[in-house]
Amino acid sequence: MMTEQNITRINLDGKEVILIGTAHVSKQSAEQVKEVIEAEQPDSVAVELDEQRYQSVRDDNKWKNMNIFKVIKEKKATLLLMNMMISSFQNRVAKQFGIKPGQEMIQGVESAEEIGAELVLADRNIQTTFSRIWRSIGISGRAKLMLSVIFSIFNRETISEEELERMKSQDMLNTVMHEFTEAFPRLKKPLIDERDQYLAQKIREAPGNKVVAVLGAAHIPGIEKEIYREQDLKKLSTVPKKAKWPKVIAWMIPVIILSLIAYTFYMNPSAGYQQTLSWIIWNGSMSAIGAAVALGHPFAIITAFLVAPISSLNPLLAAGWFAGIVQASVKKPNVADFENLSEDVLTVKGFWRNKVTRILLIVVLTNVGSTLGTFIGGADVIRLFIENL
Repeated sequence: MMTEQNITRINLDGKEVILIGTAHVSKQSAEQVKEVIEAEQPDSVAVELDEQRYQSVRDDNKWKNMNIFKVIKEKKATLLLMNMMISSFQNRVAKQFGIKPGQEMIQGVESAEEIGAELVLADRNIQTTFSRIWRSIGISGRAKLMLSVIFSIFNRETISEEELERMKSQDMLNTVMHEFTEAFPRLKKPLIDERDQYLAQKIREAPGNKVVAVLGAAHIPGIEKEIYREQDLKKLSTVPKKAKWPKVIAWMIPVIILSLIAYTFYMNPSAGYQQTLSWIIWNGSMSAIGAAVALGHPFAIITAFLVAPISSLNPLLAAGWFAGIVQASVKKPNVADFENLSEDVLTVKGFWRNKVTRILLIVVLTNVGSTLGTFIGGADVIRLFIENL
């Protein structure tokens, strides 16, 4: 007998819409999805996946096909590392219960195929969502988000399946979302609210008179509200333009640093030499420390040290890219590294052990070190300039 728990039924101008609120790592959720689709025989099934994630869940070889050099050159190392870290907690919980993460979405796809229903990939492109998040939360928000993500990897707590199922109740969800909004007020809009609108519109447009939608439970309240309104998918899919002021500041810093050093050399060559040495040592050392913390190869650490003082004066370059490419060249990931990637990202040790994630860590931590070196070295350049006025 089919249970109505976690199911919301909506009548939309004669179209019957059945929303299934799921937990993304719940075995019961996957079973319920199969049960509902088989019982309802809908014309179409909408799942909370975009094309990219759909290909990922269908392709067991997704990591093996990754080109690490291309990731670095396209400046996607930080995005990929963040994505892996965010997935880490969900994957650990899924492993705890012996299921695949997102099994309920996979089940929705398979059940749609079994009954011959139209499959609708209803979620917004994941990169668009990440870009809108990154642009909306500001520098302090980015730092706070990264720290939270990193902390989630160190968090080894386990939860019971009963606790997981309780999280799907509306009261619990509202509490969680309230806390989430307080911690990251600007994150909720692109991550939850906008996707509620996007998902609602895709469900509205799903063909047929009966639609089953498989969704994370957190989206159900928002979709219930938004599904009666016409949404602008083009507007929701637009990536906001980058603000001009960060680029202006990025170019102003090297201009100011070089001008101060040049003027100091003119006034006092000895002090100018000291400024130059301070800039090189601080930038090179902090960048090299970042590469070393990521357990980079000595050649990658040396590269970080040599490149950082120069790349810090050119916003189009980043020391981490060079260090990452050197690491990937001398410690090239093998087939086993890509095969073990989904398992290694479950632990902190695994992130450092796997050659693929170690390269990503080297890119990110080298750049973090270079940024710190720029501020410290720049402050010292200004100090020496003022002392020699």
